Amino acid sequence: MSTASDTPVLDTLAAMTVDSIERCGLPPNALVLTRIAALAASDAPPISYAAHIDPALDSGVTAEELQDVLVAIAPIVGTARVMTAAANIATALGIAIAVTDADIAARG
Repeated sequence: MSTASDTPVLDTLAAMTVDSIERCGLPPNALVLTRIAALAASDAPPISYAAHIDPALDSGVTAEELQDVLVAIAPIVGTARVMTAAANIATALGIAIAVTDADIAARG
């Protein structure tokens, strides 16, 4: 199979995300919070949450709203998934901070 890109998986994921956003009528903050809930329900790894940090910040999602989403889904997905999601979100934020720090240091 021949591809026109060196990153066909990332390109596909990006295209799927753009298509989903274009077809969704939710406001940006509700869209991000819904995606975070889906990530928690599917026991997603930290990198999946990391992809949503910038969109969450751009849409004005607060830490309190994020906590509210985890509280809201806890009875459905269970304690273990919610605790894992919280840890994975913290890991993703740590990764984002480390990448930002490294970028700043490289420019320094």
